[in-house]
Amino acid sequence: MKLGYKHTLYASYLGYITQAIINNLAPLLFVTFQNQFEISLQQIGLLVSINFAIQMIVDVLAVKVIDKLGYRPCIVAAHVLATVGLVGMGIFPFVFPNAYLGLLTAVFLNAIGGGLLEVLVSPIVEALPGDQKESAMSLLHSFYCWGHVGVVLLSTLYFVTIGIEYWYFLPMLWAILPLFNIFFFSKVPIRTLEEDCESMPLKKLFSIKLFWLFFVMMICSGASEQAMSQWASLFAETGLKVSKTMGDLLGPCAFAVLMGLSRLLYGKFGDRIPLKNFIAGSSLLCIISYLIASLSPNPLLALIGCALCGFSVGIMWPGTFSLGAKYCPQGGTAMFALFALAGDVGCSAGPGVVSLIADQGLQKGILLAIVFPICMLCAVLVLGRSKRAAKE
Repeated sequence: MKLGYKHTLYASYLGYITQAIINNLAPLLFVTFQNQFEISLQQIGLLVSINFAIQMIVDVLAVKVIDKLGYRPCIVAAHVLATVGLVGMGIFPFVFPNAYLGLLTAVFLNAIGGGLLEVLVSPIVEALPGDQKESAMSLLHSFYCWGHVGVVLLSTLYFVTIGIEYWYFLPMLWAILPLFNIFFFSKVPIRTLEEDCESMPLKKLFSIKLFWLFFVMMICSGASEQAMSQWASLFAETGLKVSKTMGDLLGPCAFAVLMGLSRLLYGKFGDRIPLKNFIAGSSLLCIISYLIASLSPNPLLALIGCALCGFSVGIMWPGTFSLGAKYCPQGGTAMFALFALAGDVGCSAGPGVVSLIADQGLQKGILLAIVFPICMLCAVLVLGRSKRAAKE
């Protein structure tokens, strides 16, 4: 069977599902880790911090490595690391002299793999032949959401049917997907952005004002998403007084479903709606959803606002990637790596801003984070008025 560019696209979809597994499986097991290995909450928090910190470091360092080695060796290596990291999550804590060191090692390997995936998958899809780049990018990023939903639902089903005491088999089962994708990506055709046009040096990229506008938009995208997503489960548990399982389903799972739906809809019908207008409308909807979630006295209505936020932020991240590729076509892989870095900075900053005053009330913290979708809306409006954007 001869593999074509459509198979490259399918492999990229699986790549984003792999990243969703890396980022969202471990948090479902945090309580189990804490109880079984007597790990403190501070150590649990360090696992999260290390995961995103390593991914940000990879975002910065990946450019030179990818330029030297090429797309294929790096994307294959990303899946190898993800496979070993997931298998290690179920094995390392039991074979290392210290269980926590075993978990840290697994998280470290996963984070490097996840960072490479974040940098590589989008430019691989952007470089594929075809005209509907914006729709393709939105559809691609929807698979992260479906991966997130799948991790929550299938893992919850596993815990209910097999038993939480056998949790260590679950990461190994999830490792089957990146293991398959190692061989998939080693065979599919891969083009690079540099084949379409020569990439510009970083110094020149940094001198372009529009690049910095997109950089700010990426920070706002990540922050707008994670400031709400990270607290969605707690919203459901404390507000509606439901169990942890039900809280995960009503909170982050509903958030991810609506975020994926937003990306899927634009992926299917994006050719009918100008991307800048869609992002502007989504930013306005995000502001409204933040107001509903933070100011509503009714817990159910607040949760609806939280879920609605998932739909509103869906287009922000992939939409900014697409606009950046359109207005800065010579940015190349380096630009995508820097966008990924900005997005990760936002993913850390968003929940951090909420936590500043969360002790005074979670809804107050959410209200403070409304600054990110407001900045996103302002940035899109500035982009719409820029001379270069006005010509298109």
